Amino acid sequence: MAGNKRTEIELTAYDDLFETDQSREEAKLSKIRDIPISQIDEFPDHPFKVLMDEDMEQLIDSIKRSGVMTPATVRLKEDGRYELISGHRRKKACELAGLETLKCEVKELTRDEAIIVMVESNLQRTTILPSEKAFAYKMRLEAMNRQGKRTDLTCSPVGNKLQGVKSSDELAEKVGESKNQIFRYIRLTELVPEILQMVDDRQIAFRPAVEISYLTEEQQYTLLEAMSYNDATPSLAQAIKMKKFNQDGKLTNEVIQSIMEEEKPNQKEKPAFRDERITKLIPKSVPRGQEADFVVKALEFYNRHLQRNKAHER
Repeated sequence: MAGNKRTEIELTAYDDLFETDQSREEAKLSKIRDIPISQIDEFPDHPFKVLMDEDMEQLIDSIKRSGVMTPATVRLKEDGRYELISGHRRKKACELAGLETLKCEVKELTRDEAIIVMVESNLQRTTILPSEKAFAYKMRLEAMNRQGKRTDLTCSPVGNKLQGVKSSDELAEKVGESKNQIFRYIRLTELVPEILQMVDDRQIAFRPAVEISYLTEEQQYTLLEAMSYNDATPSLAQAIKMKKFNQDGKLTNEVIQSIMEEEKPNQKEKPAFRDERITKLIPKSVPRGQEADFVVKALEFYNRHLQRNKAHER
């Protein structure tokens, strides 16, 4: 009886050893299916934005013509619904194209494994906003730290060559950025939403934004008001100065305003007029600072023109 049992185990192992590539492909294909979009939930705290831009319009047209070519990736949740890991743009495009299902590959993943796959797949995008990198790096690094040495599903089956190194070092190698740069990006998650949006819009440079992230929420909102009042954003030197004052416990509202009033060496003189209807009519040949004189002369000329027309009408 014992001998028969041992033989059966050996035969099973033998069959697994000689499993064909075709059977492996069939096993994988069995996990690709059309899933009702109504049963697919968004990934919690997904850091990447789905933009309604020209690329999205092209994707919608492509899906209408040919369907979804590359399956999205989902995992089955405990409640029987599915969680979207990669393919958020494809899902949105399918909804806008009027489809009710999304072609998906179902993977068995833990929460941390899903985070790693989600971030890795989305970092392949052509354009990534600073805020997207910031939250993606933070989520992935936290997941890697929780996993310990098993930091990536794509590791070699015989072991991870980076085994034993810190998660931050491994993440730096995977994404092609220095460890310090990764931590700078993660600092951006400490910015208030309004300032973080200014970073995405390239109104505030990256390095000053990192220094600003060390200010409290209240101080950041005071800085926002000072930026609006002075129609200027902080230079790196100004941001570092505010951070230093804050560390010394001396960063008051007055100090923030005073720093923002400082004239930067390369600061351009503020335009005399903010109304674009006026500024676009002023020739570029007019020297900076003489815009008002030009507008006054133009108005004087126009008034003389009106007076001459009235004289002719009499």
